[in-house]
Amino acid sequence: MGLQVKLSGRLEMIAAMALSGTIGYFVVESGQSVWNVVFFRCLFGALSLLAYCQVKGLLAPWPFSTRTLMLAILSGAAIVLNWVLLFSSYGHASISIATAVYNTQPFFLILLGMILFGERPTGDALGFIALAFLGLLMVTQVEAGGLSWSSGYGVGLLQALGAAFLYAVASVIVKQLKGIPPHVIALVQAMLGTLMLLPLADFSSLPTHSLQWGYLAVLGVVHTGIMYILLYAALQKLPTPVIAVLSFTYPAVAILVDYLAYGRDLSLGQWSGIGLILLSSAGVNLKWRLGLARPRISSART
Repeated sequence: MGLQVKLSGRLEMIAAMALSGTIGYFVVESGQSVWNVVFFRCLFGALSLLAYCQVKGLLAPWPFSTRTLMLAILSGAAIVLNWVLLFSSYGHASISIATAVYNTQPFFLILLGMILFGERPTGDALGFIALAFLGLLMVTQVEAGGLSWSSGYGVGLLQALGAAFLYAVASVIVKQLKGIPPHVIALVQAMLGTLMLLPLADFSSLPTHSLQWGYLAVLGVVHTGIMYILLYAALQKLPTPVIAVLSFTYPAVAILVDYLAYGRDLSLGQWSGIGLILLSSAGVNLKWRLGLARPRISSART
């Protein structure tokens, strides 16, 4: 693979992750309910992805069989509910904390691998899971930044964990859709989200200012359409270790945006907890070694 291709892949990945890190700001500033935010993100995202797929000729011939379309719809339901939970968690636990907890996704992937496919994690992976859990306990400190359990902080943490689990579910399902352009999968997910949330959207309290409409449009066109295009282009060009490292641009930008926009000040313990979660996530993705071996269970053959 040429250096130019690798460089463009890195730039696309960084841009996609940096955009992801700003999502929380646009969600909060839109001033809309979570249902409205996700509905309009899906609507504007679907329109932009439809235009892209049409121009690129990705819809003809139709790439789905009945089975793969059902799987794409199922993954879409998980993704949309993941957005609902994640965006809800911003108001309870802050963008910084919610994003850090959301990055426990790799550990849910390991759990699902064990349950669904009988995969046996290495001792190193189990060690990183333990470190991430320790980090999660440290993040639950609420003495800084005006956060308190009475304000729904615990609810926000659970919502972020739920969002991470649903993202892992969607990832497991999408792995079964090999050979189908990922942009088309994203289009199906966005179209499904539009239909799912249409009955829940509150059209009696739509934005009254053009700036708020702008935030919603950016969430759909930029944070869904353009971001998916950049992300999938990068995934096709970069090796997994590079993708894993550059993915941490997302939480770094989210934490920075939360600090600059809302002055979110975290305690030393919370910063340490965030660091442990992100470090453990990197360890799992990059298969770092802790020198831990999974205990072997000996069995006698008869």
